[in-house]
Amino acid sequence: MKVGFFSPLPPARTGVADYSASLLGALRATAAGHEIEVDSRNADVNLYHLGNNQLHREVYRAALEVPGVVVLHDAVLHHFFLGTLDESAYLEEFTYNYGAWSEDLARGLWCRRARSGADAQYFRYPMLKRIAERSRAIIVHNSAAAAMVRDHAHDAAIHEIPHLFHPPDLPLLYEVIRLRQQLGVTAQTLLFGVFGHFRESKRLAAILRAFRKGRDSAPMALLIAGEFASSDLARSLDPLLRSDGIIKLEYAAEREFWLRALAVDACINLRYPAAGESSGITVRLMGIGKPVLVTTGCEVSRLPETSCIKVDAGPAEEGMLADYMVWLARYPADARAIGLHAADHIRKFHAPDRVATLYWEALTAQAPANQPV
Repeated sequence: MKVGFFSPLPPARTGVADYSASLLGALRATAAGHEIEVDSRNADVNLYHLGNNQLHREVYRAALEVPGVVVLHDAVLHHFFLGTLDESAYLEEFTYNYGAWSEDLARGLWCRRARSGADAQYFRYPMLKRIAERSRAIIVHNSAAAAMVRDHAHDAAIHEIPHLFHPPDLPLLYEVIRLRQQLGVTAQTLLFGVFGHFRESKRLAAILRAFRKGRDSAPMALLIAGEFASSDLARSLDPLLRSDGIIKLEYAAEREFWLRALAVDACINLRYPAAGESSGITVRLMGIGKPVLVTTGCEVSRLPETSCIKVDAGPAEEGMLADYMVWLARYPADARAIGLHAADHIRKFHAPDRVATLYWEALTAQAPANQPV
């Protein structure tokens, strides 16, 4: 069987590209004797990776033209359409999903789209109907995404497959120690890290305020490593970023990412409003034995309570986060214990061979009847 593989790949600066590169290698190892070709035009079944940004424009178009198996890295495609379509096409797509009665709602959402990154209303309308109905099967990474797909296409074939973790070649210990020294972080200071592309939904403002609340109660520092999705957000957070104990670094390539990941003692990776995504950063940091603080929700319901720390969204978020940060900074042995549980869970359920096998089963279920698998 020949599989077409459609996705952004490195050097594209996106988590989906990194994920797809790892999956491609794992799939080829699992499906030895079968061909998996990037951007193939004559495959027996195609695998399309979709996310909620413009890097996926051509992949989305191809998935509609030649239906195959679609991986939804984000189960809310609303922002994708806001950035891809003009007003007329957006209204048409919205009403295709939710009925002619919703046109006035859609028009209002279009007019207010500048606030779409933080307004929960935009996350209530995933706009999945066309791709879910058209595709032969849908792959998601968590139960929240599966429910969103089911709401838009009751008869869709849905496969829930854990987010893949590919164990990296990690930097050496002396490099990690040297980086902490360069950052001015002592061995007695618990270093929290926030990684990735910073949008409003990453809750960076709440994280910075929680850090300011907690830092006088325990020895802690906060590393912010990544880039902002908008200059407006960067400007609004600049005063908070200038606080004592906060270290801001720009986006870095893969090896430098892992060096920073090893240097932190815990990771904060909140998401609200959520888009049905399973965070690659969460899986990566858990995979190397770091405790990760995540937002409570169905997106993380498969993660055991002993393997991560779940923070409620809403009014309790900031105080709850500050309390957890103080606890981990005061009792670093507890942080290390949570990290060990995290690594064990990821090793059992997110291993490349296990995930690739589940993908291959989903793909072969869609193979032509006369095609050997």
